[in-house]
Parts: sequence; C-alpha cells; structure tokens
Amino acid sequence: MIVTTTQTIEGKRIVEYRGIVFGEVVAGVDFVKDFTAGLTNFFGGRSGSYEDELVRARLTALQELQERAADCGANAVVGVDVDYEVLGANNGMLMVSASGTAVVVE
Repeated sequence: MIVTTTQTIEGKRIVEYRGIVFGEVVAGVDFVKDFTAGLTNFFGGRSGSYEDELVRARLTALQELQERAADCGANAVVGVDVDYEVLGANNGMLMVSASGTAVVVE
C-alpha cells in the first residue's frame, strides 16, 4: 500500500476516495524509561528508551492506518499527517495518531 504525505501520487491516478482513516496508539512510559531518561537529562545526550518508544508507537499507528484503509477497499493513503501528544496526570502517556485519506489508485 502506498502511504504518502502528499495529496497525489506521481504516476498514479486517484479514481475513488474512500474516506478519512486513522491509526492511534497510546503508550505508557514506565519507571525504568523515566529513570534512564532522567540520567540522560542530567548527563546530556539522547534518550534512547524514549526514542525507541516513539518510533514503535509511530510505526504501529501507521500500520493501523494502513489496515483501516485496506478494510475500506483502498490501496493507498494520501495526505498523511502524524501527530504526537503527551497525556496523563504526570505526562506518563504518549499518544501518536496518524490520519489520511484512503483512496483507490490505478
């Protein structure tokens, strides 16, 4: 399945619009990740544990988006947008949402 942030797909013609589709993931951040991120904050550098969680959440949201597009008969998704939010009382949850327009291309 073609998934793109653009409104068109070069060399393809959109023949049908199937609607807006979404993929959402809410991931919790655990104590170990908080602790290691705190050390990284103190000593400097990048937080690999948070980065890994972010990548995993984004890939899962995009996979869910593709599955929902396929469920409605689409073979591509255009205009994809990925958003990130921090949720929870102590900002302990990460939400990644992906949205786009499911289309049929030929």
